[in-house]
Amino acid sequence: MIDKIDWPCETKTLFRDKNLGCKYGVSTAINWFFENEQEGIILEDDCLPSNDFFRFCDSMLEKYRNDTRIRHITGCNLQHGKKWGSASYYFSNNVHVWGWAAWNRVWQQYDVELANYNEDEVEEQFSKIFPEPLLVESWTEIFAKMKRNEIDTWDYQLGIANFFNNGLCIIPNFNLISNIGFGPNGTHTFSENDRNANLSFEELPDVIVHPKFILPEKRADMFTWNADFHIENRKKAKAKKEGMIKYQLNKLFKLLK
Repeated sequence: MIDKIDWPCETKTLFRDKNLGCKYGVSTAINWFFENEQEGIILEDDCLPSNDFFRFCDSMLEKYRNDTRIRHITGCNLQHGKKWGSASYYFSNNVHVWGWAAWNRVWQQYDVELANYNEDEVEEQFSKIFPEPLLVESWTEIFAKMKRNEIDTWDYQLGIANFFNNGLCIIPNFNLISNIGFGPNGTHTFSENDRNANLSFEELPDVIVHPKFILPEKRADMFTWNADFHIENRKKAKAKKEGMIKYQLNKLFKLLK
């Protein structure tokens, strides 16, 4: 595919002698990319972009180039038809990496080992970010596993850096990426029936309308987090367990009377 590039440009490539895994293979490749470019688009092999994706990224990279509040641009929309506001995109605290773009200024703060953060402090910081205790619990557990090298990935670190820098991600109100990597041979995405597998493209309007307010759309974030971490089901299970405990205690008290 690289050999078939037929437009005037300078092509640079990085080939590895061996597979470095998701954590170091991807992160060191992006290091190399931003050593050569000040801004640009990152596409992994399973992310199929629409033509509108490139137009969207070009526009956002230029508009927010020097706005340090904005740290990430994504092409995927996982809201399943729900539109947030009347603009062409909205702001999020979530970072999605199925087709994305960013600036060198952001990647310079990337920390693949999370060396700048300690386990004994992150739970308190997560509680300032997430309105739901189960989310604090989930992200604290993810952080602990990352520090113990139990998860071979690079993208949790990018999301955590965004949280702790109070950054915003731009998410289009129209899905511009289809992930075609779901299946038994996937690294993390195994189920072909996953609700986010092979999402259809949506057409981005010719005129991109910008939001009036630069604030995170918390309801959209909760929609995503609830799906990712099964928050509502866990709350129901917790309430049921607490109800059973209360019932057993009341029963015991009656027997002791």
